[in-house]
Amino acid sequence: MKKLFLLILLLSSITVAQIEVEYFPNGLTIHPFAANTLEPKLGFLFKINSNELQLDIGNSMDLVRIQKGNRTFSVGADLFTWTLLRKENNFHFPVDAVDYLFGLNFGYKRTLHNFTVGARIRLSHISAHFVDGHYNGALNQWKDDHSPRVYSREFIEGLAYVKYKRLRVYGGITYLYHVDPAEIKKDNYQLGFDYYLNKYFGNNIKPFIGYDLKLVHLSKYTGNNSFTAGVKFGKIEGKGLSLAFNYYSGYSIHGEYFDSLEKYSSLSINLDL
Repeated sequence: MKKLFLLILLLSSITVAQIEVEYFPNGLTIHPFAANTLEPKLGFLFKINSNELQLDIGNSMDLVRIQKGNRTFSVGADLFTWTLLRKENNFHFPVDAVDYLFGLNFGYKRTLHNFTVGARIRLSHISAHFVDGHYNGALNQWKDDHSPRVYSREFIEGLAYVKYKRLRVYGGITYLYHVDPAEIKKDNYQLGFDYYLNKYFGNNIKPFIGYDLKLVHLSKYTGNNSFTAGVKFGKIEGKGLSLAFNYYSGYSIHGEYFDSLEKYSSLSINLDL
C-alpha cells in the first residue's frame, strides 16, 4: 500500500508539472479573425464616398490561460463599442448610433505538426442606442423619422477553425437565446478565412487578406459579406498597427439599423493591443 501510494503521488506530481497556469497573460489564445466585424478593435474606419465613419473602442483579454503539452485553454473577457459618426464642417463629428458588447470568451487550440485546430466560444450581450447626433434640433425630430427602438441580444457564439501555416479557415454558429425585437430569428451562421504573408517583407511587415460571410436570419436568410486586405506592422499575433481596405455588403452592424441594407468600401486604421 505504501508503494502504491508513492506511485500515485509521483504520477500526480508529473501530471501537475506538465500543466502551466498563467493569469492575465500577454496576447490572446485565439487571434482575432481578420474580416469578422465582431472582433476587438481600437481605431477608425473611414467610408469612401460617404460622410460616415466608424469609431471602434474595444479590447479582449485572456484572464486565465492553461497550457498542457500542445494544448491551450483560456478564459477571457470582451468589452467593445462601435460607434457611427457623421463628418460635418469645422471638425464636428456628431454621434449617430453606438453599440455596446460585453461578455466572456472561452478558447481552445491544439498544434499538430503544421496544423493548428482551435475553437472560441463567446457568451455575450449587445445593446444599441441612438445618440444626440441622430436628432435634428432645428426640426425637433429624429433624423429620417427613424426614432429609437429597443435593440438587445444575449447570445452564445461558437467558431471553430483549422490553420495550416498562415492560412486559417473557420466556421460556426450564433444562437440568440434572447433578442429584441422579437422578429429577429435566433440562428445565424458564419464562414470565413484569413491569411497572413510571412515572407519577403521582414519580421514586422505582414500583408494580410480575409473574408467573412454571415448568414443573418430575419424574415429570411441574408448574407453579410465582409472583405479586408491590408498590412500589419508588428507581430501577427502580437501588438501592432494595421492599415486596411475593406468592403462590406449586407445588413448594418449597428443594432438600431439592424434591418437596413448597406454596401460600402472603406479604409481603416487599428491599433492591435
